[in-house]
Amino acid sequence: MSAQHPIVVVTGSSGAGTTFVKRAFENIFRRNEISPAIIEGDSFHSLSRTQFKVEVAKAEKKGNNNFSHFGPESNDFKALETLFENFGRTGTGKKRYYLHNDSEADEHNKRLGCDKAPGEFTPWEDVETGKDILFYEGLHGLVQGDGYDVARHVDLGVGVVPSVNLEWIQKIHRDSAERGYSEEAIVDTILRRMPDYIKHITPQFSHTDINFQRVPTVDTSNPFIARDIPTPDESFVVIRFKEPAKFKIDFPYLLNMLPDSFMSRRNSIVVPGGKMGMAMEIILTPIIHDMMDKR
Repeated sequence: MSAQHPIVVVTGSSGAGTTFVKRAFENIFRRNEISPAIIEGDSFHSLSRTQFKVEVAKAEKKGNNNFSHFGPESNDFKALETLFENFGRTGTGKKRYYLHNDSEADEHNKRLGCDKAPGEFTPWEDVETGKDILFYEGLHGLVQGDGYDVARHVDLGVGVVPSVNLEWIQKIHRDSAERGYSEEAIVDTILRRMPDYIKHITPQFSHTDINFQRVPTVDTSNPFIARDIPTPDESFVVIRFKEPAKFKIDFPYLLNMLPDSFMSRRNSIVVPGGKMGMAMEIILTPIIHDMMDKR
């Protein structure tokens, strides 16, 4: 952890909605003229798209049907920890980009003068100096395990944790609409990832400072046949603070600012789903201000 070079992490599973929280932070950074170094979690996978498919096939031949992007076999957690450690100490470090599609490949190939295809990584490069904060969004911002401890370098950890059926519904709809995957392929991916999800994703939410968990108020008992994603107005958001005093959380103020909210436990507030974005900005803005003051 570093007061001079703070690190903020948004972590959550695929389909959880971390991009929504990323937008809230981007709004805060823009309005307050904060210059962040943006780190994408996918860039710390250790296998290209082609290599991953090869390793999945090898694992299946050996009887392992659970090789996934969630585990240490396909990620470089030590490199991620090294980036966080170096940024906290010096304000820089090594980053790269995973190229999801042709558009991203064209953009970075022109910028770097390389010739990488979608599903590959750009060469490693230095994080630009002079950044106010490092902002990570992805799967493993607080991961811990044998030989690595990414969480110990994080100044603010935010978890995005929908109820698991809602998470699956969101993933099925997103991967089908945006990536053209069949529902059968998406369900197969969910099942294949389950052991790594339990072992490497879920434990991170015990280390987060704040969790945002969207809970639907409509029937999602069978996520594999759901035709619609529950809307924000068809859900509540449970916001849990690990240590409210750490960030001087003023619950009476939040209850006053967020209509129809209520406290469910001494460290948790529940807000209507449609107020999720507003709640994020009200809660996170003073925390980021305090970080900038401490610099």
